[in-house]
Amino acid sequence: MRIKSILFSLLIALAGFAPAHVLAQQDEDVRGSFMTTRPNAANNSNRPVTTRPNRRRPKRAATDPTVVARLDIKTGTAPRRTGGPRLGLGLTLFMRNSNGVAVRIDPSQEFHKGDHVRVLLETNTEGYLYIFNTTDNGQPVMIYPDPELDEAGNFIQAHVPFEIPSSIAAEERLRWFTFDQNAGIEKLYFIFARAPLPIIPIEDDLITFCRDNRGKCPLKPAQELWALVQRESGAPVQVVKTERVGVAQTSGEHQAVTRGIGLNRDEPEPAVITLTASTSKDILVTTLELVHRSVTLQRESQPARTSASQ
Repeated sequence: MRIKSILFSLLIALAGFAPAHVLAQQDEDVRGSFMTTRPNAANNSNRPVTTRPNRRRPKRAATDPTVVARLDIKTGTAPRRTGGPRLGLGLTLFMRNSNGVAVRIDPSQEFHKGDHVRVLLETNTEGYLYIFNTTDNGQPVMIYPDPELDEAGNFIQAHVPFEIPSSIAAEERLRWFTFDQNAGIEKLYFIFARAPLPIIPIEDDLITFCRDNRGKCPLKPAQELWALVQRESGAPVQVVKTERVGVAQTSGEHQAVTRGIGLNRDEPEPAVITLTASTSKDILVTTLELVHRSVTLQRESQPARTSASQ
């Protein structure tokens, strides 16, 4: 079995025509914009340990429009305060080695049946995370938020890492996505937005919907919403990638995940950092595509629900 290609579907327009020193400066600008908002190590040392970070919306004053507002489905914008940072999302792909350790991997390497992978995400500001998946360009399904995870919440704090699946799940089989023998082209859509997406329920609304409509979960987005996602996936962005293959996940990264604290500046940067082109953008869509001939990535614990996922 052989992987045709596994790649992050992120392009910088006309990058190949720019001088090398200009590209290097652009890369540093993207890294600087994303990494400088990470906290110092001293700021993380005294926070209490939790079983999993709380992903529900914070209980702020009702006058804050970002608490209750949703993105406009036609424009992809939301009410917010002025002067916010550009939206940034970092992705790193990990694989379980023969010793059970999570190591960074080259996305172009060949995968085989039984290989286990997970994705580590990090944002540069607070917002809402959604993950959709398609198989062979089929109908998209939402794999996060999930009524069985994080109380169906999807609120993400700046630089507090998020794993899918979670390394602190109760059972080992729930901690990884696993390749099996089925063929397929898997595409993951990571949507990070300043306000919740329209139409899609979250938190108690999602729990209630899935309880009362068991045949309709995982959710399949409405055509109008998916058109917004597709449109935003082609929006101008700035991207920088790093080469750090075969390096184990650090203890600091793991502690940040388990304790719900921000990654500090000494920890490795994400493998791919994507920033919106301007501060006016309220939604960022990043995709990860996995193409293979004889394996399908699915979650061992719920094969019926995730046959389309990764």
